[in-house]
Formats: sequence, C-alpha cells, structure tokens
Amino acid sequence: MKQEKYIGMDVHQATISVAVMDSNGKLIMECILETKAATILEFIHGLRGSLSVTFEEGTSAAWLHDLLKPHVTHLVVCDPRKNALLKDGSKSDRIDARKLADLLRGNQAPSGVPRRARGAHLKGAGTQLSDPHERCHASHESDQIAVPQLGHSL
Repeated sequence: MKQEKYIGMDVHQATISVAVMDSNGKLIMECILETKAATILEFIHGLRGSLSVTFEEGTSAAWLHDLLKPHVTHLVVCDPRKNALLKDGSKSDRIDARKLADLLRGNQAPSGVPRRARGAHLKGAGTQLSDPHERCHASHESDQIAVPQLGHSL
C-alpha cells in the first residue's frame, strides 16, 4: 500500500524545519535539517510513499525547487503573501512547517513561482556550513519510516 506524505518546509539559510503528515493529518515526523543538498536528499530518499512537498518562496526557493523536483511526486512553492494561515496564531519555524504541510494536505497551499531573475537560484546553497547535523524525531516508530542517522536526535 502506497502512503501519501505531506511535507512542509520552513526554509532558512542554515537550517530547514520540516513537518511530515500523513493523509489523515497526523503528524508523523518533525526534523531540523541542514540546508545542504546531500542532507536534504538523504532525508527525502529515506521516506516511503508518495511525497508532496511545499515551502514558501524565498532566497533559496529556486535552488530547493530544482533540487527536489526529480525526487518527489508533487511540489508547490507557496506565495508567502497569500498564506494567511501562517500569519495567525503562534509563530515558530516548527509551527510554520506544520501549517504548510497541513495546507498542502488540504490542497490549499497558494502556489508562487521561484524567482530566478532576482538571484534566488543559489547553486550549492549551504554547502559551506562547517557543523553538519540533522535532527529527526519520528512520532511513532511503528510507522516504519527510514530516517538517516547523521547526527543526534531531538
């Protein structure tokens, strides 16, 4: 049985907060990943099922879009000006990642276009980071999610 997973990413220069939900809206994993191509792809390849990913347009959006597109089933780059849900309530990277995953699951993530013309395409973004780490926590070990063991857990 192929399971759908909805992945919300709150992207920053050094790290990405990630939330993974199943088709019922159950949060099955939260992670903080280094903004580095190898780390991101290792995480994505460790997930099973049909993967839908969303993140907001920003300085790394075009680079991340190009990196993920060949590896996921569905990819939406959100227009942050149209994400009213992210402006409401508590604000943190983890909460934003959860809200993005939930918007994608409900097919309500307002799409935007990565802006290459503004210098958003950063080849090798994050590769200069000196302390590679990845912290992941699966909510339920019985979900059988393969998680790369690159660093220490939350």
